[in-house]
Amino acid sequence: MIKAGIIGSTGYAGAELVRLLLGHPQVQIVWYGSRSYVDQNYADIYRNMFELVDEKCMDENMDELISRCDVIFTATPQGLCASMINDKVLNEAKVIDLSADFRLKRVDVYEAWYHRTHESPEYLPEAVYGLCEINRDKIASARIIANPGCYTTTSILTLYPLVAEGLIDLRSIIVDAKSGTSGAGRGAKLPNLFCEVNESIKPYGVATHRHTPEIEEQLSYAAGMDYQNGESVLINFTPHLIPMNRGILATCYAQLKDGVSAEHVQAAYEKHYKEEFFIRLLGCGSFPETRWVEGSNFVDIGFTVDERTRRVIAVGALDNLVKGAAGQAVQNMNIVFGLEETMGLKLVPLFP
Repeated sequence: MIKAGIIGSTGYAGAELVRLLLGHPQVQIVWYGSRSYVDQNYADIYRNMFELVDEKCMDENMDELISRCDVIFTATPQGLCASMINDKVLNEAKVIDLSADFRLKRVDVYEAWYHRTHESPEYLPEAVYGLCEINRDKIASARIIANPGCYTTTSILTLYPLVAEGLIDLRSIIVDAKSGTSGAGRGAKLPNLFCEVNESIKPYGVATHRHTPEIEEQLSYAAGMDYQNGESVLINFTPHLIPMNRGILATCYAQLKDGVSAEHVQAAYEKHYKEEFFIRLLGCGSFPETRWVEGSNFVDIGFTVDERTRRVIAVGALDNLVKGAAGQAVQNMNIVFGLEETMGLKLVPLFP
């Protein structure tokens, strides 16, 4: 059995990790970490775990964690994982970080967008970006995995084949995305109160959202650009908050190159994703809905080609807490430990 520890187990992503790992046949959770609820019963915080979890929340004692765990999940705010990482930790346990600390390879980009000093930049070169369908081979041998963000997973997977196959003008990419309120985390924030979000939709982080450079970096690699030396895809990314619990839907627009047809677009998606269990291709003219992926690790992708404007409009949808966070982290763990990649993740989407 793989011994797992979770730092930040009482946040939404951490709680989703608990839910998924409890159903995993090869994992035992041995550490329910939580800075806010030390010594409190986990099941008193999340009553859906009543009689399922008989453990108290623990602190962030990394020395004890690595003595007990094979893998450590850090579902924590930015900066915490970077402040705790060292060679001793990485030599004793695999680390799967759900924050943004190791997603961006360039320190200057991270510090510009996150407005903080990176506390362990020496580990950025070896950290592997944990987008399983793209970096599977690198993930298998990694000591530290940077679990992608929820908006980024949706956007990158929706656009990746189009960029990799050179079908679109890289200067024309626009991503218009919507997320449920769980994407903002469990902390009490005035803008996320029920009366503030119900019966409304609002853009936020317009031209400043921190997932923007993450999307740009990964698409730059897909395009074969020298990102470390300043070459980069540039996009417009606008997220919106909508009054539902879970789900992300990203509508991506780009200008097609001359001669590119819907058949070329479909062929690109099939080339990259036909064998991917967790990516469901809906084809041309069919579009995803968040309700059909809720509670699952699936990404649904559909598209159309607007011949009038010569743009492709590609749409991706996923559950932000599963494929956009905890589910992808478990998928990464499965790869690292040589397990069947879908183990513990063959979740039928919830409906209604």
